[in-house]
Amino acid sequence: MTRETNSWEETFALGKELGEQAMPGEVYTLVGDLGVGKTVFTQGLAAGLGISEPIVSPTFTIVQVYEEGRLPLYHFDVYRIGDVEEMEEIGYEDYFCSQGVTLIEWGNLIPEILPESCREIRIEKDLEKGFDYRRIEIQRAGQE
Repeated sequence: MTRETNSWEETFALGKELGEQAMPGEVYTLVGDLGVGKTVFTQGLAAGLGISEPIVSPTFTIVQVYEEGRLPLYHFDVYRIGDVEEMEEIGYEDYFCSQGVTLIEWGNLIPEILPESCREIRIEKDLEKGFDYRRIEIQRAGQE
């Protein structure tokens, strides 16, 4: 599935739509350059899960847990992960195999531990189409 958005509100709405449809145990990776709107998309996904607390990128904590929605959200940011052993120390499998929804920013950096059922959300800018334009592609991880 590919969608185009032209504002942060539309990016948020697409994330919310995905959150409303999310099922227990789903794992998503979120891939895109810095400043492309990954956090806005995540905020929308959280809203779709019924989470109202502020969503921020867990860059320095690696994982942030939000439990107030209809399903828990486990929000990882693995940008600063040195190797997969750090993920093992965190106990990533407990999150990936849970009844919550796991969203991993920069998940393309840890492909060897992602479940086969994982879906990739890729967000790209195209400044020729406008400053707020985003192309958002959702597919099974590893597909092109």
